[in-house]
Amino acid sequence: MSLVFAAVAATTAASPAAIEPATRTAIEATCFDYLDGQLEGDAARVARALHPDLAKRAVLGDTPDERLGLRRMGKEELVELTRQGALKTPKEQWDRSCRVLDVAGNAAVVRAETPWFVDFFHVGRFGDRWIIVNALWYPKPR
Repeated sequence: MSLVFAAVAATTAASPAAIEPATRTAIEATCFDYLDGQLEGDAARVARALHPDLAKRAVLGDTPDERLGLRRMGKEELVELTRQGALKTPKEQWDRSCRVLDVAGNAAVVRAETPWFVDFFHVGRFGDRWIIVNALWYPKPR
């Protein structure tokens, strides 16, 4: 990479500090709908944070007989698991965070964490709403 190209790339890439506060707040609100909805067992709250065509995946790297294996989940399954209370957690145990890593136009990347999992989201802006389109997650050992 040439020094000129590297300098241009460094100055044009959005950094978390360069994200408009209103945009950061809106994206974080979507992330917390997802996290807090699961921790509360509030399926409607989780559903409103998710695109209808959500692709949620986990890498099955520890399974010896899998080759490039993925655990796949869509919006309906995640909402149903929430409805069943799969991750319902007493509020005093809610150690969770949402960090907006980057925004470019109507696309954003977010890191979310709870005691149970880490998610990396691709979030899209649809009109005035930010919605989770893709999620790659890691289930923490219990």
